[in-house]
Amino acid sequence: MRYIIIGAGAVGGAIGGRLAGAGHEVVLVARGAHHAALRDGGLRLRVPEGELTHRLPVVDGPDPLGELRADDVLVLTVKTQDAEATLAAWAPAPVAGGRTAAERLPLLCAQNGVESRRIALRRFRHVYGVCVWLPATHVEPGVVSAAGAPLTGMLHLGRYPHGTDDTIRAIAADLETARFEAPVVADVARWQYAKLLGNLRNALEAVSGPSDDPRLHELYGRVRGEGEAVLDAAGIAYAGLQEQKETRGDKITLVGLGGADPAGGSSWQSLSRATGTIEADFLNGEIALLGRLHGVPTPLNELLQHLANTFARQRRAPGSLPVEELLRLADAATAQAEQRGHGSRRGGQASEPRAATW
Repeated sequence: MRYIIIGAGAVGGAIGGRLAGAGHEVVLVARGAHHAALRDGGLRLRVPEGELTHRLPVVDGPDPLGELRADDVLVLTVKTQDAEATLAAWAPAPVAGGRTAAERLPLLCAQNGVESRRIALRRFRHVYGVCVWLPATHVEPGVVSAAGAPLTGMLHLGRYPHGTDDTIRAIAADLETARFEAPVVADVARWQYAKLLGNLRNALEAVSGPSDDPRLHELYGRVRGEGEAVLDAAGIAYAGLQEQKETRGDKITLVGLGGADPAGGSSWQSLSRATGTIEADFLNGEIALLGRLHGVPTPLNELLQHLANTFARQRRAPGSLPVEELLRLADAATAQAEQRGHGSRRGGQASEPRAATW
């Protein structure tokens, strides 16, 4: 199989680079300065064993590839806010032997959040979900860092909306030759919703920075508590913290890479690159959406969604909102919700350690 990595940033670059390093055929898809750097200097993949350079075919869309191959696998790793336009471009791409990519090729949605699978299924027949546990960073054109060891990451795979098949098992086998653990599960959504709860921290980190401040940890516990209350009200299953911990074990441990990259997650990196967009609508915004559908108040997630989008739109520096100001805004949002007679739903499984509720 040939793997076409649509969005060769942090996650896509790490997956594509590791697959290429294991001898698999890979095409990278990128735009702008990153595309130029990959084309001219190759993918520089910084990993615990050193910096590896992979000189791979690089395109900016489907047209330069001509007819796609019948054994192509499309791996969608763009941010969810870019999924609609990206899929619209790739869906009609012709495949050798007839018909289109949307009709014939497997599409793996390897992104944060849960909405891109649904967006994809409107066009593509063969959609697969990927729960991505992969610590990776991309802030410099042409460069991706992946600090996990001994495994680079863990990728739960399954058909969307449910089930498994021989195609995804073959893909998993390839990934497992490339320093990934790739469990094939019939309930991949349960893992993706668990990851969504963890990703609710992304906007908090983006606006006030990566920090060990216990006040931010407590705030995240309250944010996550809203998320758990919403999923419970909606009847949506998700893997618990203990199950996730036991599944990961010590298979993915962060290793220092010489301090070349900052410690921020995907939303932090979007602000750092001043892209003008951020994924908060599909993380905290997903919780806000479900809260409105099921009558569960989500003032803290709504606040973080608003702040992250404002930072992205104004191209503000990541981490530039003082913790004290963020806490003040959070208290005000909670108080306003209580005054409206809603309050902030308590209970549910909190972050580890269990966060205070009030």
